[in-house]
Amino acid sequence: MIRALYLVVLVGFAAHPVLAQGGFINQTAVAELLNRRAESLDGIPDVQYNYHVLYDARGNNALARNAFYRDIGGGDIQLGLARSELVQMINRRLMRTVGIGDTVIVPTVFEVDFRAYSPFPRYYAGGRDFDKLFVMEKAIQAFAAYEYGKLTRWGIINTGNPDEVPTPNGRYNFNWREPYRVSTLSPPGEEWEMYWVINFHQERGMHVHQYEMPTGGPASHGCVRLVDADAEWVYNWADTWTTTAVSDGVASIQARLIEPGTTVLVIGTEPRDRPQPFAYGDRYPRLLPVELPEHPYDVEPGTRQQVLWDRLRKRTG
Repeated sequence: MIRALYLVVLVGFAAHPVLAQGGFINQTAVAELLNRRAESLDGIPDVQYNYHVLYDARGNNALARNAFYRDIGGGDIQLGLARSELVQMINRRLMRTVGIGDTVIVPTVFEVDFRAYSPFPRYYAGGRDFDKLFVMEKAIQAFAAYEYGKLTRWGIINTGNPDEVPTPNGRYNFNWREPYRVSTLSPPGEEWEMYWVINFHQERGMHVHQYEMPTGGPASHGCVRLVDADAEWVYNWADTWTTTAVSDGVASIQARLIEPGTTVLVIGTEPRDRPQPFAYGDRYPRLLPVELPEHPYDVEPGTRQQVLWDRLRKRTG
């Protein structure tokens, strides 16, 4: 029987505002895209990619984008608009920011399981003994959720700005969660609202939560932003730690850790600008695969609680 660990859980946490990027994001369409599922991992098709350079003879950006929508929709502009949600995700760029002369990467296959476009391996041998494993890779700004080594879901993220408060690399566990929270760092007269909040670094108050559309590069104050559908999914999927807590009536909670939550890995190095998940060949772009550690325990623990849990795990086998 594994003995419990004792820890101190501090009240309060660091956070950041949910900044709107302007314009309209069809969250329903994004959710439909992300929630599309194949019957099995092996049934998900392989996808190739092409370049598309936006062009309009009259020099009009809006008309160039409309021509792009018609092209990827096979002549149907409404279908093209729906498919552009996927293009935004894989390019880490909102289409309204794309203009004449810009190049976007377009998949050869649409309307399939979103895992078809994953830079993460569909099977992770190192994670096969973990019922759940959550990986965040900073170089390409993306996450992957595994169950017994099988890719269950992936998505795009924003991690912390390396020039301000970077998201620290390491191995963690999800610990507590709340469906809605207003940041304690909100300035006077403002409320920085966060939805589907689930914490992975108790000491520094870092967590993953909802954001409008986390395109671009690292931008947050240390926390990790996910699109609405992903944030809600992770919130409901992940396990938090099991504790027996007794309040001391002051500013902390004395807790006995019975079971850690889902293991979380933060790996990779932040890009200085928009992440580049593709290699740009002369004819075709190629999706760059994420290299995961041989085993999750090869990633150094990121908190004191994780260090203590490692010691106990090694003692008990």
